[in-house]
Amino acid sequence: MKWRLLPFMMERGAMNMAIDEAIAECVGQSTAPPTLRLYSWSPGAVTIGCFQSIDEVNIHNCSRYGIDIIRRRTGGGAVYHDPSGEITYSIIAPEHIFGSDILASYREICGYVIDSLNILGIKSYFRPVNDIVVRGKKISGSAQTRRSGVVLQHGTILLSHDVETMFSLLRPTAAKLANRSVDELITSIDSLVDASKEEIIEALKEGFFSNKQWNESPLLPEEIERARILIERYDSDDWTYLR
Repeated sequence: MKWRLLPFMMERGAMNMAIDEAIAECVGQSTAPPTLRLYSWSPGAVTIGCFQSIDEVNIHNCSRYGIDIIRRRTGGGAVYHDPSGEITYSIIAPEHIFGSDILASYREICGYVIDSLNILGIKSYFRPVNDIVVRGKKISGSAQTRRSGVVLQHGTILLSHDVETMFSLLRPTAAKLANRSVDELITSIDSLVDASKEEIIEALKEGFFSNKQWNESPLLPEEIERARILIERYDSDDWTYLR
């Protein structure tokens, strides 16, 4: 089976989530191949999990700094997407490729990121359920959903981390911090190795597509059309403030 790599893109948050969902629908209909997206966000955004309370987001500061708030269709917690501080990946494929064991699929897909970091000279490991860590500090987190026989997993790889901005936008629970400073919890590529964004993207391609057939091609016209419809939900306050 041949995979598709989409050209790197930078979109606003609602469109990023709409594109992911549109691809998943087309993969489920067998009109699109299994796909890897690498992308970033403009403007910056906070995404919250499908089942998460909006109370974990500082709405006032997001509005003050021009940060979008987007509810994902995947689970997990709130994430700040810095336009220059991360690369986001989405991997979208028929469920049979990864099997029904959700933890095993997280381990496999996160393994591609671990392989990519290894290419950059960064030794990392998988921490269940969905984190990748370096020396005990989180460098990548991910979230997954399964619908209509399709796995959609997206996650972030931190290039840098602006702790002050991050925690002016998020309201982490005491349990998440567990009496530790943020610098004890997270790390980023720029604090470990000297690598350009282009080098990181090339490493991600190599890590994800090792031993796979693939080609780079754009979104299908039907994916673009469907994303333009789906974006209305992600832009809707009824969806964003659902919980």
